[in-house]
Amino acid sequence: MRPKIVLAVLAVAGIAVAILAGDSIPALAGQAGGALAAASSLNQVISNITKWLVGLLVGLATLLLTVGGVRYLLAGGDPGEVHKAKQTLKYSAIGYGVAVLAPLLVTILKGFVGG
Repeated sequence: MRPKIVLAVLAVAGIAVAILAGDSIPALAGQAGGALAAASSLNQVISNITKWLVGLLVGLATLLLTVGGVRYLLAGGDPGEVHKAKQTLKYSAIGYGVAVLAPLLVTILKGFVGG
């Protein structure tokens, strides 16, 4: 039963990555040649950096999710390995949370700075 749960979590994570990364990674967003918009202002530079960082965070969180899922599947009932796998899955969830909140935090910071 547990492997089915882990595989379901991995499938949901894959769908979440596709949704989140669709706007974050220019090549996936359908921009010509995968290039970011030309930086004509400080706001555009910040926007470009935010998009790439969100894409990077989503990729790393997905990697952690995959590693945690594989560790969980291969734990074989060893409590130490199961704990390590659960910790890795927790860190991947934190990574997804940071990736989702990053654009919001940048928007709040722009409001403070007056951008």
